[in-house]
Amino acid sequence: MTAVSAAKAAASTVTQDYLKVIWTAREWDAEEPVTTTMLAARMGVSASTASEAIKRLADQGLVRHAPYRSIELTETGRRLALAMVRRHRLLETFLVVKMGYGWDEAHDDAEILEHAASNQFIDRVDEILGHPAADPHGDPIPSGDGTVARPAAVPLSTVPAPCRAQVVRISDADPAMLRYFATVGLVPEAQVTVVERRDYAGVIGLRVAGSDDVVSLGGVAAEAVWVAPEQA
Repeated sequence: MTAVSAAKAAASTVTQDYLKVIWTAREWDAEEPVTTTMLAARMGVSASTASEAIKRLADQGLVRHAPYRSIELTETGRRLALAMVRRHRLLETFLVVKMGYGWDEAHDDAEILEHAASNQFIDRVDEILGHPAADPHGDPIPSGDGTVARPAAVPLSTVPAPCRAQVVRISDADPAMLRYFATVGLVPEAQVTVVERRDYAGVIGLRVAGSDDVVSLGGVAAEAVWVAPEQA
């Protein structure tokens, strides 16, 4: 058994969830510090509960946390977090591709299954799916050795107008938003053109390839969509 496998076997479901949340928070915004307050909000617990969990993770050598500083994963914590991210994203992909789930439905069941599935099962899922590079939301799937490729993409909220771009990934945090995006064709690999920015109102107007309609997105929605702008 490898060190990562041993650590995973000993880690509780709650520990696995905290590590995954810490890693994904930095994946989406490498500049924003991961704080106890942030983790409490994302885990749906009180600040005191999150603080106790972080102290426990630090004692286990999975995170580093100095007072008033960002919470950082150790190398062991990072590898364990990536193993959980890999499980989650492969399971989401399996549920959508093989089980007929909507891309707005897979997250919750994947959250449950990722803790119960064996390594052999996850590897078989990966094989059946043909070793996908990304899940249905465009999130990169870490390889078995913990390698993960960060896509070259930026939040739609930062793209100037006019500009053409390809959708790379979309946050799955809000199922209702995913359902709306699907109705307007705003999905990974879609080609879009940012036609206007109304910064005074916090609105971005864009046109999805194949449609003449202009879709208006507010700030939260524009932050959830990451794109690769075309080079001039």
